[in-house]
Amino acid sequence: MKNLGETKLKKRRSKSDSMKDFDKLPKLLRDWLNGAALPWRPKSVVRAYNRFLRQTNDAGMALKKLEELQQQKLSIDQKI
Repeated sequence: MKNLGETKLKKRRSKSDSMKDFDKLPKLLRDWLNGAALPWRPKSVVRAYNRFLRQTNDAGMALKKLEELQQQKLSIDQKI
């Protein structure tokens, strides 16, 4: 768990193979995940992205909302 950085957010072990899940992601999400500030699980990213995509019907807006969610998590991490 040392490669997760200095985050104080809860960490969970995944029961699935994260590398296989990552490889199944669309390029758009793989690229976003590569630059993510938090250690997201691929399944979490897909779930959040699909929810935002349903809300906005726009892939660019869904990515923007995903980034906003990450910033929200980072601000929570700073308060802890």
